[in-house]
Amino acid sequence: MPEIETVNRMEPARLEEPTAEIADVVAELVGASAVLGRALHPLTAANLADLVRVMNTYYSNLIEGHDTRPRDIERALVGEFDADEGRRNLQLEAAAHVRVQAEIDRLAAENALPEPASAEFVRRLHREFYRDAPEAMLTIRGADRQFRMEPGAWRSLAEHDVAVGRHIPPGSDRVGDFMSHFENRFPFDRLGASGRVVAIAAAHHRLNFIHPFPDGNGRVSRLMSHAMAHRAGIGAHGLWSVSRGLARGLESRGEYRRMMDLADTPRQGDLDGRGNLSQRALIEFTVWFLRVCLDQVVFMSGLFDLNALARRLRLYVERSQNLKPEAARMLEEALLRGEFDRGEAPRITGLPERSARRVLNDVVGEGLLASDTPKGPVSLRFPARALESLFPRLYPET
Repeated sequence: MPEIETVNRMEPARLEEPTAEIADVVAELVGASAVLGRALHPLTAANLADLVRVMNTYYSNLIEGHDTRPRDIERALVGEFDADEGRRNLQLEAAAHVRVQAEIDRLAAENALPEPASAEFVRRLHREFYRDAPEAMLTIRGADRQFRMEPGAWRSLAEHDVAVGRHIPPGSDRVGDFMSHFENRFPFDRLGASGRVVAIAAAHHRLNFIHPFPDGNGRVSRLMSHAMAHRAGIGAHGLWSVSRGLARGLESRGEYRRMMDLADTPRQGDLDGRGNLSQRALIEFTVWFLRVCLDQVVFMSGLFDLNALARRLRLYVERSQNLKPEAARMLEEALLRGEFDRGEAPRITGLPERSARRVLNDVVGEGLLASDTPKGPVSLRFPARALESLFPRLYPET
């Protein structure tokens, strides 16, 4: 009779006693996330969170080897898709990622996020991500296999089994038990404040170690990490996300895959913990992962600093061939107040009503101000064409 593959294969699932180095990084991360965007008007912060979702989607796609331009993602969000099937499918994936992350952010704002490592929530993320996927995206092909993936369903058949680099995930017949164990090892409702932050890193790796779905595991793990950051109190209202850091690394872009591979390392002798996997490797991975998070929070804090953003908005107007100098006053007004009524344009610009209306229309035409209704108050927006000027280094240099 063959030996049953036990769930202890993924132990240590998390670090019960974090090291002093990890505790120091956690303290820095908690402190930095607490001040990220604190000076921003809530409406401006909400519109910047929309920008962060697009950025997170771009980098999550990049990790998967798909270079989907921010402008293509922006078009997909308004229902404009490429005629080419391959690029259209990438746009569909991107739109799905933004939609699911927006739902996570909404639940977090309402204090209604469920246990982020629960089997139910993980399946929900996968199901929602692939909800509108065409059959081509759900059809998994390999050298000697082809099958249709069911959104939200664990791997359950032998044909679902696959090697991920050097790693062989648990067999499909054991995924359910491994995910039950995963859920029991990451109970956020029973973890302390610092324990929740530390758990984000281990859960990210261990979910990928299980590889519960035939495809989409990386995307789901990054969305789960985003939800965990919210539940751990470091989400900063959606103003940062981990995907940019994972894609770029601290020093090189290949770090993510190397560190994930490192965390797969088996236990190295009696002084390397008591589980099947290396405790030292998990510690090293956790330190790296949390430093990546801290690096992103610090980076976004610089981009979203109120005074720095105001300066970049003024500079954008100065360099524009389509905007009058008075446009900068409108943008700063929206930045500070969140929104303003269209009828306030003459007061803000100091121009006669007709001239002020033309300046406002120019700014709206540039996509920098917009409203939810044709005559409603306008607030700041951040179109793809302006990102390089307003948020330098947000995307890779080309």
